[in-house]
Amino acid sequence: MTLQLTGIHHLTAITANAPENLRFYTQTLGLRLVKKTVNQDDTSAYHLFYADGEATPGTDLTFFDWPVGPERRGTHSIARTGLRVGSKSSLDWWKARFVELGVKSGDVAEIGGYDSLDFEDAEGQRFRLINDGGAEPSYPWDRSPVPAEHQIRGLGPITISVPDITNTEAILLRVMNMRHVNTYQSPDGAGHVHVFAMGEGGPAAELHVAVQPDLPVARQGAGAVHHVAFRAPDVQQLHEWTERLKEFRMPSSGEVERYYFRSLYFREPNGILFEIATDGPGFTVDEPLATLGEGLSLPPFLESKRASIEAGLKPLV
Repeated sequence: MTLQLTGIHHLTAITANAPENLRFYTQTLGLRLVKKTVNQDDTSAYHLFYADGEATPGTDLTFFDWPVGPERRGTHSIARTGLRVGSKSSLDWWKARFVELGVKSGDVAEIGGYDSLDFEDAEGQRFRLINDGGAEPSYPWDRSPVPAEHQIRGLGPITISVPDITNTEAILLRVMNMRHVNTYQSPDGAGHVHVFAMGEGGPAAELHVAVQPDLPVARQGAGAVHHVAFRAPDVQQLHEWTERLKEFRMPSSGEVERYYFRSLYFREPNGILFEIATDGPGFTVDEPLATLGEGLSLPPFLESKRASIEAGLKPLV
């Protein structure tokens, strides 16, 4: 049986304003803060995880809080993050909400085969709400300010921008076992977008690759995406992916224990950082489901440094 990724696991972006980030993603977007922890490689920075009501793999939108300037948009980057809702009427509801709250947004339109609504947060983080038709199960958060039927159900297609698709496509098809399933015109007119599916396919398991050779090279900063992670069901399959990268002589981080999941990092040929992460053990490994995100969680290997870590963090509220 061919080794398969099963979808998008999480996406990690960058904010320079953690308190405003927390307010926007929990109060405006209605997501649940499921883990308040620190960047394990830079413990001076928060790592905030937002997800659905049960912290389901494939719903995690996460942020590093770094004191950096705004990103410079361009290619060689992850350009837009898809978020799924369950119906066309939900897109109309969100458009009205964005108008009411002054959130920068476009109009509901068909993009790449999906009813979609583009919007941005205050730092210019780019998103696309898409109607998945209720195809995937959903686990609403009962304390969200957003009604259950309109809540964000998880991550949808992730769009990356590259100047040349040749080598990227080779990695996606030959190494990562994705399938090329569609091509469409970029809504801004800047090139074509190629759709690659993994696992059983569908919007929760698609990577969209926009070919945009005329754009400048992006520079990461606030409002940018740091990396995208793909789902491996368990540690055994992650081991198999580690060996597969070695077979193709792809440089990687080797497996990294993140406590809530186990990870493997590598860069595709245009320099975009990819991660493969296991579905488990998940965020309830150190907190009850009912109180996820309410305190500062640290993995065991950082617990002895809790006092100094807490002293170096800014208040979130």
